[in-house]
Amino acid sequence: MCVLLLMNRADAFKEMAKKFGVTVKEMFWTQGQYDLVTIVEAPDEVSATAANLSLCALGNVRTQSLRAMSAAEMKAVIAKMA
Repeated sequence: MCVLLLMNRADAFKEMAKKFGVTVKEMFWTQGQYDLVTIVEAPDEVSATAANLSLCALGNVRTQSLRAMSAAEMKAVIAKMA
């Protein structure tokens, strides 16, 4: 029953994320400090943050966000370094 509840909550987050233009690419249930890792794709950081804050506003989760960059994006960052 607990697993079914977790799956329902995951599906609910996927639907909520769509309202912000955010696509859930993958969800991984993990062992250790974090229970779940979610990979999302968003049109911009504002949309991703709005979806994340809306999830947190439900009051039943705590999140940690990590901004990932592709190799090409990282090359652009390095090119701007002094």
